[in-house]
Amino acid sequence: MTAARITVNGKEAPIAPAAPHTTVLDFLRERGLTGTKEGCAEGECGACSVLVARPGVNKPTDWVPVNACLVPVAALDGQEVVTSEGLATVGAPGTAPVLHPVQEEMAVRGGSQCGYCTPGFVCSMAGEYYRPDRCAAADCGAGAGAGAEAGDAEHGPNGFDLHALSGNLCRCTGYRPIRDAAFAVGAPADEDPLARRRDQAPPAPVATDYRQDDRAFVRRNTLAETLRLLRERPDAVVVAGSTDWGVEVNIRSRRADCVVAVDRLPELRDLRVESDHIEIGAALTLTEIERRLDGTVPLLAELFPQFASRLIRNGATLGGNLGTGSPIGDSPPVLLALEASLVLADADGERVVPLAEYFTGYRQSVRRPGELIRAVRLPLPLSPVTAFHKIAKRRFDDISSVAVAFALDVEGGTVRKARIGLGGVAATPVRALATEAALEGRPWTAETAGAAAEVLRGEGTPMSDHRASAGYRSAMLGQSLLKLYAQTTEAVPS
Repeated sequence: MTAARITVNGKEAPIAPAAPHTTVLDFLRERGLTGTKEGCAEGECGACSVLVARPGVNKPTDWVPVNACLVPVAALDGQEVVTSEGLATVGAPGTAPVLHPVQEEMAVRGGSQCGYCTPGFVCSMAGEYYRPDRCAAADCGAGAGAGAEAGDAEHGPNGFDLHALSGNLCRCTGYRPIRDAAFAVGAPADEDPLARRRDQAPPAPVATDYRQDDRAFVRRNTLAETLRLLRERPDAVVVAGSTDWGVEVNIRSRRADCVVAVDRLPELRDLRVESDHIEIGAALTLTEIERRLDGTVPLLAELFPQFASRLIRNGATLGGNLGTGSPIGDSPPVLLALEASLVLADADGERVVPLAEYFTGYRQSVRRPGELIRAVRLPLPLSPVTAFHKIAKRRFDDISSVAVAFALDVEGGTVRKARIGLGGVAATPVRALATEAALEGRPWTAETAGAAAEVLRGEGTPMSDHRASAGYRSAMLGQSLLKLYAQTTEAVPS
């Protein structure tokens, strides 16, 4: 067993004797840091959020909020964590700590009542407070940093993006005072230690071989070493952000003899734009992909805000979402519409598989034991007419009842190419092949859209469950195509 260690609020601590499945949440609470709370234990309430030092987009380091209830503490071996307790500045002996600006604003504006959710809100708010490209409306103009003065209710005059708090729930105070606190924070002071920390590189990933009670959590330095390990241990559970496996551990008491972490492997964290394709590393988080692509793939840009919460997107990966094989994952329909292929790697080499051929059954795929998803490839050029329609009971942070992604090429008023990905209507994510055929070669008119919508209603094999009936799912399929036509007709090149 290696001497796995984690730095919490500036102090290094051994991970032992925690079991390999122990979450960051439980590890912190067992050491008296009880500001980190357990609410749902599945990444939906945000009461457990903490800050982790990660590779930055605009600076060497970003302070990234994550759900401590999902991440195994062994996954943060060698890493830095800041909790709500670590945000305040400790004064001289006998004096009270000085509140962090985020904590101060939450206090003076009444953003806390029972206080249970407050530490999680504070950590998520602090992550946005330290976002390097956050700026006031007067400095940013009417762009992403523009706030209420520019007419955007979801951004404050200080550039604070309220979506940074998605995934944090409160049931006492109401969100208005929390919003007021978020919109009142200024810029970090020059002497702010956490702001200065952003100018230094985050801790480098370390090889981990942490074992307790005949169970192990393992991280290798390279992809080649990892693939050799998976050949030896094909039964191992592979994790990146642990946003799916963490739920299995907490809610279903699942345990694995061997967990292999791949989230920091450099070979899985590259993003390249080539002349004929974009390659996205399977271990990049959705937040990292969103910020690096910066809207250059409009269909993905439409997906990201609807994919769970910011806290989940800070850990979740495309490789994980595809690897689970869920028929209701939000990324597969989008990637099917984009005609994505997967680069699969094992100890013998690599192969490229079209995503349309990847899924073989409910949570089953062509991926062999010991094989990893290394990257996702999107062919270029992209189709100009795209849309992602997610039908769910809540607007954000919910599981899809139906998900539909469209990518159309319309030239001279005629549909030259149509690709449609569907989720939630079959045992696997599927392409709507019959509907694609009903569109291609026909004029992009209301008549064509209406006829194709009838075909789309019959695609898949939808079932009835607690989220929606089979009839409702079929109706939403057809309605989604009519909505696409209504939304895009005026924008389609003639």
